[in-house]
Amino acid sequence: MAGALTDLLGEVLVAADGEEVAVSALAARGVSLVGLYFGCSLGGPCAQLGASLAAFYGRFRGEAAAAGGQRLEIVFVSAEQEQQQWQEAVRAMPWLALPFADKHRKLKLWNKYRVSNIPSLIFIDASTGKVVCRNGLLVIRDDPEGLEFPWGPKPFSEVVAGPLLRNNGQTLDSSALEGSHVGVYFSAHWCPPCRSLTRVLVESYRKIKEAGQKFEILFVSADRSEESFNQYFSEMPWVAVPYADEARRSRLNRLYGIQGIPTLIVLDSKGDVITRQGRVEVLNDIECREFPWHPKPVLELTDSNAVQLNEGPCLVLFVDSEDDGESEAAKQLIQPIAEKIIAKYKAKDEEAPLLFFVAGEDDMTDSLRDYTNLPEAAPLLTILDMSARAKYVMDVEEITPEIVEAFVSDFLADKLKPEPI
Repeated sequence: MAGALTDLLGEVLVAADGEEVAVSALAARGVSLVGLYFGCSLGGPCAQLGASLAAFYGRFRGEAAAAGGQRLEIVFVSAEQEQQQWQEAVRAMPWLALPFADKHRKLKLWNKYRVSNIPSLIFIDASTGKVVCRNGLLVIRDDPEGLEFPWGPKPFSEVVAGPLLRNNGQTLDSSALEGSHVGVYFSAHWCPPCRSLTRVLVESYRKIKEAGQKFEILFVSADRSEESFNQYFSEMPWVAVPYADEARRSRLNRLYGIQGIPTLIVLDSKGDVITRQGRVEVLNDIECREFPWHPKPVLELTDSNAVQLNEGPCLVLFVDSEDDGESEAAKQLIQPIAEKIIAKYKAKDEEAPLLFFVAGEDDMTDSLRDYTNLPEAAPLLTILDMSARAKYVMDVEEITPEIVEAFVSDFLADKLKPEPI
């Protein structure tokens, strides 16, 4: 256990009293699950979570004292920019914290787990470092006594089991989804981007069904009332989890670690995830020619997929798109390197640490260059890390596979010096 956790968290953590605690000591305490708590000391949602998490954690500590072992530990990964605020926050917490000075490791954790908002609580297996549950906030709400510990992932067919609805009032069993590709659609009527996506998705659904594909969409509502749910669902030709079945809706949110809406998760006929970027795919492929949207190693940067730049470090190769073949040649140059990286991390059951893009010349690309203060050169090889507000730039006359591979390898080995965005 110590090896996996030490790789993630470093050699030591800090307790509320300021004492250092060796990460290797957690094994001796019997810790099998670690909750990474991404948050801050400011009020609002983080303060609310802090109170409920403290009560939740206290129950496990009490159990540990009685049983002579501690199954769960929490580690605070702070968003604080000032050390005094961090110290005050840590003193008020009964769990451990990543040292304030270890800012580089903090950013790597935020990127590794694609943390896009706070508070966020992610449970990982202490022996392997692999994610057990991405949405620990729902665990605390749904299982305050910890009866379902360790909250590991279950098959989609098990989590979704039960009656489903059509908007005409007809019910059907979830087993009707078996053998079909399924789009699990997390959405709500109060959310304008959700309503916009739903209009497009209705047409996509119709085209896919008319093409003879076995495809169904499952609406998992985040509406604030059953009346809003009914109004919104009346626009949808697919099935939904009943609004009253809050427990099942919550379990589906937990299963896929939903942090924001709209989100469309596309599953294969066995219930395994094909892509978490169904929203982007639907908007980029209006005719649904590429359904079921298996992920591409290299994407051409567009208005609709630019949101992915905020999910973690991204390699972006800027090219002169006035030459019609330049973008395609750039994708072919990067693709073998991207495929190698993706395969390496998939073998470890981890997400790749980089996304790969080719950017041509358009208004959106110009805005990205302006925002990140990049030179106008093309070709221009970059890695952009928006969450860390950092960029890595290689401005050379010719981009070769060897240059790209060395650039990526140096980045992953922390050998590159970042420039501020």
